[in-house]
Amino acid sequence: MKITCQKADLNKGVNIVSKAVPTRTTKAILECILIDASSGEIKLTANDLELGIETIINGTIIERGIIALDANFLSKIVSKLPDTEITIETNSSFETFISYEKAGNKQRIIGKPGDDFPYIPVIQRNQAITLSQLTLKEIVRQTIFSVADNDTNKLMTGELLEIKDNKLKVVALDGHRVSIRNVELKNPTSDVKVIVPKKTLNEIIKIIDGGIDDEVRIYVTDSHIIFEFDKTTVVSRIIEGEFFKIEQMLSDNYETKIRINKKQLFEVIDRTTPYVHEGDKKPIIINVSDNIMSLSISSYNEYMTEDIDIDKEGKDIMIGFNPKFVMDALKVIDDEEINLYMLNSKTPCFIKDDNGSFIYIVLPVNFNNPGAN
Repeated sequence: MKITCQKADLNKGVNIVSKAVPTRTTKAILECILIDASSGEIKLTANDLELGIETIINGTIIERGIIALDANFLSKIVSKLPDTEITIETNSSFETFISYEKAGNKQRIIGKPGDDFPYIPVIQRNQAITLSQLTLKEIVRQTIFSVADNDTNKLMTGELLEIKDNKLKVVALDGHRVSIRNVELKNPTSDVKVIVPKKTLNEIIKIIDGGIDDEVRIYVTDSHIIFEFDKTTVVSRIIEGEFFKIEQMLSDNYETKIRINKKQLFEVIDRTTPYVHEGDKKPIIINVSDNIMSLSISSYNEYMTEDIDIDKEGKDIMIGFNPKFVMDALKVIDDEEINLYMLNSKTPCFIKDDNGSFIYIVLPVNFNNPGAN
């Protein structure tokens, strides 16, 4: 194999597919990036058997061929090359020579047979779900933080993508909170219900540019989900099983509605965080009386309290929350004003934006009176 390409194109391609290289594996071939120039285009591929990424880079094929190169080593080499045209040439012993600028500038690395590399499965594509890259990036940003960090319950390690009546609903939960994002689809789309791993979504939003005019095409099968954008294809296994039924939680029944400035609420809660010590589960206590929200937190002999002006409908209420869970939601809501809905101190609080496109549900926690040890 012999190809030429610009360093910038090669570096970008290597960075994209490297996200599917496993951090630990007993199969050395999975630690490689496949460079495939056997079919008229230069394609880079990585595959950890759960997530596979391939991307096509610009370049010229002088001699067709295929080679697998250690991903970590290749990435380090390419990132340090000068910004110029690069030549990659292999021989029958899988020696790979990377040359640039002058004839004597050459690096030699040893590859592996490309035929040993596990190709990404060829999957039949049906009707595409089409979103702008910006929309996909925003959907993930506004929900991914609610996915469980551990795999005690496999279903909680991914997000539900559900399409019904041409509306996309994305749900993430971890047992303490739920994030829901609703999007109206522009193009008619069949109903879909699939659980996508957190890792897959995290890697995709790192790759896509996020332009409003750039599209992502999504295809779903019984076992895989495919994302296509620009010259890149991401293929991921889905999480099998029935996602949690959250419909019964989505009640409009509330006793207290609060409208509040999001930035002001975030800043006050942020000021409480020094009082939360490692391993400490002290909640922030919210006491709503008339049109004043008092926020307080205590730790040992220390405490703070601060008031915020609000618009309130309904009953006064005192309720406790994990401050981090509330802050996580406030970070991703773009509206200046938000609405909080509560029934009582033992039931979940709903945080919503004005148009209902984002719903965040957080469970309350038990608390002592402010200033108590």
